[in-house]
Amino acid sequence: MKVRKFITIAAVSLALTVVGSSAFAEKTKLVGSGASFPYPIYSTWFNQFSKANSGIQVNYQSKGSGAGIRDFLNGVVDFAASDAAMKEEEMAKEKDGVQLLPMTAGEVVLAYNLKGVKDLKLSRKAYTGIFLGKVKTWNDPLIAEANPGMKLPATPITVVARADSSGTTYVFTKHLSAISPEFAEKVGVAKQPSWPTDINMIKSPKNAGVNASIKRSTGAIGYTEYGYARMAKLNMVSLENKEGNYIAPGLASGQAALANVKIPENMIAWVSDPAGKDSYPIATYTWMIFHKKYADAGKAAILRQMVNYCLDNGQSIADQMGYIPLPANVIEQVKAAAENIK
Repeated sequence: MKVRKFITIAAVSLALTVVGSSAFAEKTKLVGSGASFPYPIYSTWFNQFSKANSGIQVNYQSKGSGAGIRDFLNGVVDFAASDAAMKEEEMAKEKDGVQLLPMTAGEVVLAYNLKGVKDLKLSRKAYTGIFLGKVKTWNDPLIAEANPGMKLPATPITVVARADSSGTTYVFTKHLSAISPEFAEKVGVAKQPSWPTDINMIKSPKNAGVNASIKRSTGAIGYTEYGYARMAKLNMVSLENKEGNYIAPGLASGQAALANVKIPENMIAWVSDPAGKDSYPIATYTWMIFHKKYADAGKAAILRQMVNYCLDNGQSIADQMGYIPLPANVIEQVKAAAENIK
């Protein structure tokens, strides 16, 4: 009997040891929300990071930049993501400080659905005219001028825009405002602008929603992130850049757009109308947003670890997913700034 009692106690002791360690150990959960623009690459990074660190789980919800910033300010997430960098007045509301980190970059493209029309070019006057409601059909002289010999139908243009508070919209309207004083006055820069009422417009949530609406609507054109459009196999417009050249989106033209951008101390740099003959005209950094001070120093350390993983391991997949890898000097700046997360 004594032997049996000893074995039973030993077995219980061993079981408790297992329960208290690997089998039932709780994972550290990081929760984030925000931009849909970088969602494909972020979700891949976070999945890979979680697999490489079995005690960590990252849950990121693609809600749109505006919703992510609201979640961050309301304290319901550990970090947020936005293509529209937080404004000074928004950051001033956060008692624990705010650290923005540009984590990847991309291009906002105009994707379209027009049967039999490929390799479309749009001048700056043409595409601002479309989003001002002044260019209403596909055979408009402003479109025809840049596409000599192309058979353009009289099909009405349907504009597809974001329904939600969107960083992609912010970047797009910032570009249009930079190149068109009329657009700046009538619409302006916003995550959820008031578009001209006479535009034939469909509104859809998130980049994936915009793509779906373009696909099912003949005569549609809408703004979306390059990787999403490529994945959806949508036709994309070559846009007239600052130098007057028509440039297709892609890695080389995106890198050319970012080539001369300097990242300041606050890590917020805009690429609203880049110079350079080979530059695609609508490129942007996109940011992850963190507190500078967390109640849990251990969680802060894991967030820094996550950032460094995305910088060291994540940049290599940027191009294949439709994003622009960060330049080496920018990676070093981001790593230094990440040390402010404590």
